[in-house]
Amino acid sequence: QVQLVESGGGLVQAGGSLRLSCAASGRTFSTYTMGWFRQAPRKERELVAAISWSGGRIYYADSVKGRFTISRDNDKNTVYLQMNSLKVEDTAVYFCAAGYRIAALITQEAYDYWGQGTQVTVST
Repeated sequence: QVQLVESGGGLVQAGGSLRLSCAASGRTFSTYTMGWFRQAPRKERELVAAISWSGGRIYYADSVKGRFTISRDNDKNTVYLQMNSLKVEDTAVYFCAAGYRIAALITQEAYDYWGQGTQVTVST
């Protein structure tokens, strides 16, 4: 069982930055692929970024490439999402998710554990 707790969300002006953190419980964090998803009102949940258990493979959605950076610290059982140059359309609830050694980073159904989410609101 893995428990995930997100933090770092908030209200920021367009063009600003936020860093989300996701702290995971358990001693096997380094064996889990981690993903950041988001869901805006009246929209489907989408994968924003994902990182393999070793950190060797990373995926970004086209909408965030060049602006967001995902990273992980296996010693701290934490995955991060640095979000720069935020846009109004980035407003959503952001969720952290974990899946055991997922090979296909973009497969939502493969992620077994989910956090409660943290709200990110970008204003004009």
